Amino acid sequence: MSTTVTNTLRARSDRFEPEAELDPAEQRKLRGHLDQIDYAAYAANRAVLGQALGNVDLRAFERLAIATAHARASWVTAVVGMTEAGTALSAAQVAELAALRLAFDEMTEAYDAMRRLVERGYIHYQPKV
Repeated sequence: MSTTVTNTLRARSDRFEPEAELDPAEQRKLRGHLDQIDYAAYAANRAVLGQALGNVDLRAFERLAIATAHARASWVTAVVGMTEAGTALSAAQVAELAALRLAFDEMTEAYDAMRRLVERGYIHYQPKV
């Protein structure tokens, strides 16, 4: 499995790519081992994350989405305010913007991660009734 980092997003390739010199029986055997490894990671994630988070519901996603929107608003309104004078930003202003952007990026990653936890079955989603 390879990982590519682009900006703040990590894209993973989880395709099985056997080595050319392996015969088909060895490729199947290796694939079986890799499936066992993947299942061990799945089981560990399900046990640990399920215990840590329990069931999540729509309200948990709404709270995280609202916090993420606030982080984005803080970042964007800060830069708009800083650029009103039409002058170059100071190093301190750039550092402040970087911190605000980082907060937004982290919140976005957390939201995406929680969604993936539900998608992969690591945690149970309790739908709104």
